[in-house]
Amino acid sequence: MSQHKTVTKAAGFLVVAILASRLLGLVREMLIARQFGQSGLVSAYTSAFNLPDLLYFFLSSGALSSAFIPIFTERFRTGRQKEAWEIFSIIGCLIGLVLTSAIVLFWIFARPLVEILAVPGFVHDHPELIPITVKLTRIILPCQLFFFMGGLMMGTLESRQLFSARGLGPVLYNLGIIAGAVLLSKWFGIAGLAWGALAGCFAGNILYTFHCLRRAGFEFHPSLNFRHPGVVKVAQLALPVILGLSLPQIDIIINRWFASFVSESSPAALNYANRLMQVPLGIFAQAAGTALMPTLSAYAANKAIDDMRSGVSFGLRVVMVENIPATIFMIMRAGPLVRAVYMGDKFGPADVPETTVPFVFYCLGIFAWAGQAIVARGFFAMQDTLTPVLLGSVSAVIFIPLNYVLMRAMGTGGLALATTIAATLHFFGLTFFLRKRLDGIEGGRVLTSVLRVCVAALLMGIACWGTRLGMERSMGTVAVRPDSLMRPAAIASRLVAGSDPVSRQIGARYLDENERIATDHATVARVLNRAILGPSLYSERTFAGTNLSPKTRTLLRQQDLQGAALAGLNRRLLEDAFAGDIKRIGHTPSDSRKGSVLMVLVTMLVCLVVYVPMLKVLKVEEADFVWSALRRRLGRKGA
Repeated sequence: MSQHKTVTKAAGFLVVAILASRLLGLVREMLIARQFGQSGLVSAYTSAFNLPDLLYFFLSSGALSSAFIPIFTERFRTGRQKEAWEIFSIIGCLIGLVLTSAIVLFWIFARPLVEILAVPGFVHDHPELIPITVKLTRIILPCQLFFFMGGLMMGTLESRQLFSARGLGPVLYNLGIIAGAVLLSKWFGIAGLAWGALAGCFAGNILYTFHCLRRAGFEFHPSLNFRHPGVVKVAQLALPVILGLSLPQIDIIINRWFASFVSESSPAALNYANRLMQVPLGIFAQAAGTALMPTLSAYAANKAIDDMRSGVSFGLRVVMVENIPATIFMIMRAGPLVRAVYMGDKFGPADVPETTVPFVFYCLGIFAWAGQAIVARGFFAMQDTLTPVLLGSVSAVIFIPLNYVLMRAMGTGGLALATTIAATLHFFGLTFFLRKRLDGIEGGRVLTSVLRVCVAALLMGIACWGTRLGMERSMGTVAVRPDSLMRPAAIASRLVAGSDPVSRQIGARYLDENERIATDHATVARVLNRAILGPSLYSERTFAGTNLSPKTRTLLRQQDLQGAALAGLNRRLLEDAFAGDIKRIGHTPSDSRKGSVLMVLVTMLVCLVVYVPMLKVLKVEEADFVWSALRRRLGRKGA
């Protein structure tokens, strides 16, 4: 295991740095949710990243992640430092000029491009959001130049095992958006978020990264010599990514594109769900993958196939130790997590289900995304970018129509499920072909480790479930889940017509013009949840002569119903009224954010108390590297 000490040390720093970044990211999303809610404005802001992200992915991201680092590392470690810096300089000048020209063109033609590539569903259904999306897109576009130049500089630092810029740059970026939410939005509204993103991007990717590069030593020789052999090699490796369709990079963009057809709030809900899911994925998988890349590149440069095989196997085992239990915990505590992070001010209890459903479906794919972060870097280290892109393109062929089918069937949650299915197929495809390239990836060790982790995670899940049931009985209320609605259109029709006492009460209190014609699962569930959490739906005059269930009548005998008891009564009335249209109304944590925070923290503590000792009992040796890496960076004695 000594050959993995460098990776472990680097990953330890990145875990802590990325943890800080992800926590700030959650603070950022929490502030946005509370200030702007799950509204069309947030959907416009979220979708404003579609064009800039496409530009970045197709013109620079592929070249950096798949080609530049291995080429630079190979020359730097074989005594050709001057040539390495020449390649750095030429790529910086060439792609910088191309990217700048593209940004200008995108800025000029922003409106038609936004209508086609960002939010086509808003063109007819919500045209008032188009100008806002165009304005925000133009503000955010220059970020891509900063990301490119910063990524290029970070690549040279990572080739020398220096990861501070990669770890702390995103922290500054998030701080910029937080400043935009807290300060700039007072004067510029939702545009304050975009200006904050631009400022944070410049600070994190240009100012701080250049400071790190200058301290480490660098050379820059302005040149447009695109015929340089090293640059040609980078271009050959990057060309498949630039021309191909790489699913892991653009899946979120495709999700947003389809989400604009679901509802005004769907892109915002997808964004909140995805950001929350990314926390464990970003902390563990991104840290391990980033730290592993230079090491694998060095192995590949030295033709050390055995070390590469061992390195990929080690990376897979480590990320599964961390991400499998995280998946179980997040799925079982999905509702409380969404409440704890986002709920408050303009993000109310009725908005929680629309974010919770896609969040659960996204979480199902955490293991696949985590595995991709490791396996894909095995190909990139060997300077093979064609295989991952071809596999990504095959997955995209499935992914794009799958979005349409599941969107029609399941709404916003279907888009998240499509992402998970495609990511899983892509991960297994990458693993299969990398195994052939490396003549195995120590599959027996990986499978054994994963099985042991699953056993420990299963026991943790049982404890989590017991904790959930106990706390929900003592603190819980009820809510309607979108996927529990069997006939949302029929329910919507009854609410509009007011064909029974409950429907008349809800229609009069909670329906606006948009919801009078909306029949999707999320909208109907949101209206019913407002009714559950609102005043009593019962009155003697309205329900005179109506047959009520014995349980409902028992509740009516209680005096001064409040809180959970009042929600329980409204739940019973809904169940009686829509017995054939609602599958079930399940228990969820209290609508109080403080109660949800308490539930999340208690359950997390229970999970750790069960899971960590079980790893020791089952002798999951990879866990030792995780704990030692964290202890080193937290200033404790390493194992």
